Amino acid sequence: MNHEEYFIDEIEKIKNEKFKKSLIYMINKLPDYFFMIPASSTGKYHPPYALGEGGLLRHTKAAFRIGYELLLDPSIGDKYTDDEKDLMLIGLLLHDGLKLGKEESKYTKFEHPILMANFIEENKANLEFTDDERKLVCDVIKTHMGPWTTDYQGKEVLEKPKTKYQNFVHMCDYLASRKCINILFNEDDNIIE
Repeated sequence: MNHEEYFIDEIEKIKNEKFKKSLIYMINKLPDYFFMIPASSTGKYHPPYALGEGGLLRHTKAAFRIGYELLLDPSIGDKYTDDEKDLMLIGLLLHDGLKLGKEESKYTKFEHPILMANFIEENKANLEFTDDERKLVCDVIKTHMGPWTTDYQGKEVLEKPKTKYQNFVHMCDYLASRKCINILFNEDDNIIE
C-alpha cells in the first residue's frame, strides 16, 4: 500500500493541487513505522485513541482535523490565505513524521521536529513549494512542541513558536494530545463524521 492511502480524507481537503502533490510525495517518504506505532509509548501524554498500534497515525489525523475545523470558523480562518491554511495543514500531517528518527529508534527522538524539517529540505528538489512556502511548512513543524523545548538533560534543543502560523500548529497538536478531548475513529482509522 502507498502511504498516501492512509490519508485520503486529509489529502482531499488540501485545495492547492501543487501542494497536494508535494504532500503526497512526502507522505510516501515517511518510514513505515510511522503508521504502526503509538503516539506515546507510556500513554502519559496522549488520549486513548492515540495509543496502541496506529496511535501516531490517529494522533496526526486528529491534529489535522482540529486544524481543519478551526480554520472553517471565519473568526479564525479569515486571518489566513487559502495557501497558508493548506501549508499549516500540511505541517500538521507531517509534524511527527520522523518521531523515532529516520532509522527507527526505540524511543521518541526529542529533536524529531528538526529531523522532519530537515527531511523536507533534503527532498526540496522533488517538491513544488516555493522557498517561502517550504520555509513556512518547516517552521511550523520545527516549533510544534510549543513551550517544551528542552531535552531530557535540560538542554535547549527546540525553538518556541513565534508566528501566528507556528502558534496555530502547536495549538492543534496540543489539543490532539489532550486526554479530555475524545475523537472517534472507525475500524479503518478514519475520523467518524
